[in-house]
Order: sequence, then structure tokens, then C-alpha cells
Amino acid sequence: MSGDTCLCPASGAKPKLSGFKGGSLGNKYVQLNVGGSLYYTTVRALTRHDTMLKAMFSGRMEVLTDKEGWILIDRCGKHFGTILNYLRDDTIILPQSRQEIKELMAEAKYYLIQGLVNMCQTALQDKKDSYQPVCNIPVITSLKEEEKLIESSTKPVVKLLYNRSNNKYSYTSNSDDHLLKNIELFDKLSLRFNGRVLFIKDVIGDEICCWSFYGQGRKLAEVCCTSIVYATEKKQTKAKIKASTRGSGKGTELFVVVS
Repeated sequence: MSGDTCLCPASGAKPKLSGFKGGSLGNKYVQLNVGGSLYYTTVRALTRHDTMLKAMFSGRMEVLTDKEGWILIDRCGKHFGTILNYLRDDTIILPQSRQEIKELMAEAKYYLIQGLVNMCQTALQDKKDSYQPVCNIPVITSLKEEEKLIESSTKPVVKLLYNRSNNKYSYTSNSDDHLLKNIELFDKLSLRFNGRVLFIKDVIGDEICCWSFYGQGRKLAEVCCTSIVYATEKKQTKAKIKASTRGSGKGTELFVVVS
């Protein structure tokens, strides 16, 4: 049983040193104040391994207590609950992040818990050896998945929808060229700004090529790169592609005639 309530020292309270006679108190509960975080545990758990805690609670070291009987340990209490779990049964679930594993390992070294130190070192080595991709681009497979990604993102979102299998799509050389320009632009932007923006691809939508921009879970803007114009004698696909041209500042328009 443990808790992590943070308390301020009572005014005027003076900690005192005392010897802890814990040799025959295996199942007795003790109360610990580790850097302001409060924990209850048994002497048996604290003395199962040959650690600094065993030395403290077997009478070999003096301990510091306050007037309410809390045993004071001048360390950060963030990971002490994990340390207690390891002392109880030798098994724990390590944190996911490298930083937190390093923090836990530093505490384990302080308390001289070598088994836990070894676990942390192995986990850090495994994470170092594992491949971490520089840029992850989710590909939308359903509308529900798209909504969850956008709503849960803390970053701005840029989505490129392109569907080359759409029945409106014209497989002419120019159409391919301009569609690929949009895909290449998306890839370049995602590689450059993936740390600040969430880029996602949609290949199941109804449009041929469409950019959407989101912020705080809401759609802010949309740029559709194609539109369909039906005439009496022929069908036209009008693809608007904005190209950055220095000097003029104008875009270009492409008209593709589909028979």
C-alpha cells in the first residue's frame, strides 16, 4: 500500500536521528516520507534484498524521523513506488520513455538495488538498438480513424487526400505529372516539419487530390486540386495546380480533356 501525497514540513518540526530496531518486525508497517511523497510498506519488503534500505531498517544505519513518526528519506519520491514493487516480488513494468528509465536507474543505484539497475540498463540498451523512424505518416483507413487522429492531435494537422483509382481520374501524362507534384510536395513538407505538424494521408476519399488543414480538432481550410466539368459533347477534368514562380507570384492552370 502506498501513496504519493506531497506535504510541506510542519513549521517548527525538527527531525531527529534514531536507530531503527527492525530485526524482528517483518510484517510491521512503516511510514516513509520520500521527498514529500508518502508511502506505507512493511519492513519485510524493505529488507528482502541486500540494499541500503535493508541496512536502514535492520538497525545497521540510523534513520531520520519527524515528530509524527514519518521516516524521512531525502530523495525524489517519483519512482519510489516502482522501487517498492520491485522489492516486493522482483518484477515491475518499466516506464516507456528513456528519460524515466534513466531516472529510475539513478534511484536504484542510490538505494544499491543491483537487480533493478540491471533491468534498467538492459531496457535502455534495447531501446538504443531498436530503430526509431524519423518521420511517421499515418495512412487513413476509415473515417472513424481520421476523426480520432485529428481530435487527439496536439499539433496542427495537414491531410492530403489522393485517390488515383477514382473513376473521375484521367490517366493522361499531364494528370499523372501534376498529381505526383502534389504528392512530392506533401512528402517534402512532412520530412521538414513533422516535429511541429501531424501529416496524414487519405487514399480512400472520393476526391482525386485535396489538401485539408486542421487546428485544435477543427477543419480550417481545404484546397481541392481538381474539379469536374461536364459538357454536351465531352467531359473535362480541370486540374488547378499552384506552382511557386518567382517574380510573377501567379499560379498555373491545367485543363485536361478526357474522351
